[in-house]
This record gives sequence, structure tokens and C-alpha cells, in this order.
Amino acid sequence: MIGISKLYCGTVEPSDALRYGRHSKDLPSHLLQFSADKKPVVVWNMTKACNLKCLHCYAQATAGPAPQELSTAQAKAMIEDLAAFGAPVILFSGGEPLMRPDLPELARYATAKGLRAVISTNGTLISADKAKELKDIGLSYVGVSLDGMQPVHDRFRGVSGAFDQAMAGIRNCLAAGLKVGLRFTVYAKNAAEVPALFDLIEREGIPRVCFYHLVYAGRGSRLAQEDLSLQGTRDLLDLIMDRTKALFAKGICPEVLTVDNHADGPYLYLRLLREDPARAAQVLELLNWNEGNSSGRGIGCVSWDGAVHPDQFWRHLSLGNVLERPFSQIWSDTSHPVLGKLKDKRPHVTGRCAACRWLDICGGNFRVRAEAATGDLWAPDPACYLTEQEISRPR
Repeated sequence: MIGISKLYCGTVEPSDALRYGRHSKDLPSHLLQFSADKKPVVVWNMTKACNLKCLHCYAQATAGPAPQELSTAQAKAMIEDLAAFGAPVILFSGGEPLMRPDLPELARYATAKGLRAVISTNGTLISADKAKELKDIGLSYVGVSLDGMQPVHDRFRGVSGAFDQAMAGIRNCLAAGLKVGLRFTVYAKNAAEVPALFDLIEREGIPRVCFYHLVYAGRGSRLAQEDLSLQGTRDLLDLIMDRTKALFAKGICPEVLTVDNHADGPYLYLRLLREDPARAAQVLELLNWNEGNSSGRGIGCVSWDGAVHPDQFWRHLSLGNVLERPFSQIWSDTSHPVLGKLKDKRPHVTGRCAACRWLDICGGNFRVRAEAATGDLWAPDPACYLTEQEISRPR
């Protein structure tokens, strides 16, 4: 996760994170990416049920729940362990988390235990009453997936009317005073929608937007050939930075982030180095604290059946199950042959990644994408768009 507005527009300085000692439990949510202890943000795919049919769904969600989804009592036991372990955030996801009736009860339980609770949703089920209920529970954030304007979004989500329903949900969150933002997964067939999305957040007063690079997992693996070209990704980053800067110049200051391609950090730094060297030096320090991809370290995933994964895209690798061992024990057990290496990927990545000057900042980028494209977990991520000149160490 790369904070474009934080870094490029100067809304965060190193001193902001240092003020909290860079401890996950103390840092505000917008500074968690700069934590020193990297306690994991835990994504819980609490149900496989979903009312949409998204082309890129990493969870391969279905119309109904999966067999043996965690019960309410089992989920509470897991939440209690996460809180004791020091996980700063639990992200309720799916499927569609609002299709699980006990979501409000479990979110309330999480916040009572001191966790920051957020949800990732398609937004279609957020009525005015539901938005108020989520606000009253103390939910920290609602991320609503929106992948273009109406025709593109509805086609991508597989259901006519999904865009209008999602927008109604977003407006209900705003009216209830519940922090809400957009989640936009970019690939070749919707990249042209990005300018319209910036227009939308300006028009609607939406305070946050995250642009997700495509990960080749679940149904998203079928879209690998429709990913942006490397030059297309560079153009996308320039567009996001340009539009973010233009909004800030108007006094409109949304939080803008990119997710799932940590080449974005060095790319942003190199642009700033040309434009504002003094700010670039501060950004370099922050990027070093960010450390890039943190699968298996700063982010983890629990599936609907209790299986633990290094991240939400790595569903083919189970590290254990919370019904058999607490998450805290599974996550701390570095004897697992993959998890142990994910705690520090630097000695294991190969090819251009191993020689890259930005390895400490990027963290080797997305291992799942490398494995999906090449069959080799430690090969270079094919979505890295930095040139050989940009990754070469100065002589």
C-alpha cells in the first residue's frame, strides 16, 4: 500500500510516525504502513456468499455460504486471540460480508476488544439504517468496490444495477458520518475510467480511494492477459499523481493510495527526486519504513473455514487453521517453509529482484503474482514496470 497523497502531496512527514514510536497499537490508521513492529492487519473472509459475480474475485465467491464457515462463537474466539496478539485491524471481507447476519455482532465484539474494525464490501446492501448501525458499532472504515462508471462497473461485477446500488450505499455511509472510500481494481478494460472516478470523488465528497493493481488469483487469474502493459502502468501512476495533485491545488484533499504493486514507491520517489529533492529525501525515509509487500508479515488472511493464509490472494497455501491452533501461534511459527522465508524475502528472491536497488523498499513485490505467471514463487514479479536503469545501483 503506497499512500500517494501522503507521500507525493506531503500530508505525512517522518516525524508524524515517530511521534507514536512507530508502534502498531498506537499509530493512527493512516500511519499503520510505517509501523516498525509490522503486527498483521488481518483480513477475514467471513463468508463465501456474495450477491454479485465479479470477474476478478480472488475468493471465487458463490451465491450461498461455504460449508463449515466459522460459527459466531468460533469467530469471537479468533477475534479475542487477534486482539491479544496485537493485530491493529480486522478487515471483514467475503464474499460479501453484509450477507452474514452476525457481522454487526462480530464487529461490535472486535471494537470492544480494542481492534479497529473495517469492512470491504460491494456496497449494494448498505441501506440508510445499516449505515447508521455500522456507525453506531464504531466501525472505522467502509471500503466499497467501484470499478468504473455504471456500464463498466456493472459488466465487471456481473449484475445490472450494481453501480447504482453501490452509489446509494456510499451516500448512505456519508450521510451517517461513517468514513467510506472506493476500491478500484485496474486492468486494461477499465483503466480509461480512472479520470471519471476522480471526478466522482470530487463531486460526491468521498474522502478516500484505493487503486488496486490486478493480482492473478482466483477468478482474477483469468484476467492476467488483460492486465495493463508495463508502460500502461507507468502512465496510470502518473495520471493518479497528476489528478491527486490537481485536487489538492483546489483545496480538496482525499486520501489516495495504490495497492498490490510496490514498484509504485520507487516510481513515486524518482518522480519527486526530479520535482522536489528535499521532499524526496523525506519520502525515501518513509518508504524504507513502509518496507513494501508484507504478505506473511504485516498482512494475513483467515478464510471462512478458519484456514490461515499469508494474504487474501494466497488461498492455495494454508499455514494452519484457527480451529486447531490460534492465529497468533500459526503466525509466529517460522518453521513453516514458506512463512519463514516471507518474514524476510531478500535472501530468496531471484533475477532482477535480487539485484534491485529498491529491494528494501519494495520487499520483492507480489510473490503470488510471480508464482502465478512463472510457477516460481521467488521469480521477479512480472508486473514490475521499473526499467533496468531505474533499478540499477549507482556506481
